[in-house]
Amino acid sequence: MTEGVAFSLDGKRVMIAGHLGMAGGAILRRLRREHCEILTAGRGDLDLTRQAEVEDWLAAARPDALFLAAGKVGGIHANSTKPAEFLYDNLAIETNVIHAAYRTGVKKLLFLGSSCIYPREAPQPMKEEALLTGPLEPTNEAYAIAKIAGIKMCQAYRRQYGCDFIAAMPTNLYGPGDRYDLVNGHVVAAMIMKVHAAKANGEDNVVIWGSGTPRREFLYTEDLADGLVFMMRHYSGESHLNLGTGTDITIRELAKAVAKVVGWSGEFVYDRSKPDGMPRKVMDVSRLAALGWTAKTRFEEGLKAAYDWYVADMELRRRARSPI
Repeated sequence: MTEGVAFSLDGKRVMIAGHLGMAGGAILRRLRREHCEILTAGRGDLDLTRQAEVEDWLAAARPDALFLAAGKVGGIHANSTKPAEFLYDNLAIETNVIHAAYRTGVKKLLFLGSSCIYPREAPQPMKEEALLTGPLEPTNEAYAIAKIAGIKMCQAYRRQYGCDFIAAMPTNLYGPGDRYDLVNGHVVAAMIMKVHAAKANGEDNVVIWGSGTPRREFLYTEDLADGLVFMMRHYSGESHLNLGTGTDITIRELAKAVAKVVGWSGEFVYDRSKPDGMPRKVMDVSRLAALGWTAKTRFEEGLKAAYDWYVADMELRRRARSPI
């Protein structure tokens, strides 16, 4: 691990690949506090799965630094039913952006992976060294393989070409800009949707996938972005770094926390016919902490902010649909 690295963002041209997603949007908000020029490209302007488009765009824009937050994401159902899409789309985006960054002289690139890269039975909390030490969780294997490939690409380009390409492994995310989709969304967003709907419809029960016993770690999006900017400035090493809180809760505890924030007092019913995924997933974040960064947002505060954003976003969408 390389400490004391100083990569200043002042005056730099900084690209966010995937700025319309939850993670990319948080990075965009965080970078607005820096003295840098932010570069973005919408899906209509740049298809990251097309190699020629990516190389032409980067050659013209010439960013100094690049946050690679783009990718196809989703929950257990999406991962397990669309493995080809998760594998192809994420591999295509990673290979195109990383290779084009090398060819066009990007000085520093930060790739965002996922904690699902670790083996299903990895010792907990999961250390960076656990990568590739055992079988992956079957329900998100395709996504995990793609993300592992991204890490290894950054390492390979560092070794062969001397590129300052690094990788961060964020844990499960929640917060503003999340995809609120009951089928394809993340667990916190899906839980908020279900409980909010139950309250609005006067329902007494909410069905939750699985047993409720798996333990998960959750990171607020604004903390994620702050940690990534910290890494961009202060870390340059071959190993990926875990980015999370280092603490976890059960899905049952998550459900109760969401119910409290929403103000719903019904009962949860656990559908054990549905998959649980990994029994536990919490990361060892000591390496990043040793460099000087830890997450600041309390889970209850972040959950309330996420719910408030969801309610406000629903109202905006309702007004947009209403006739004038």
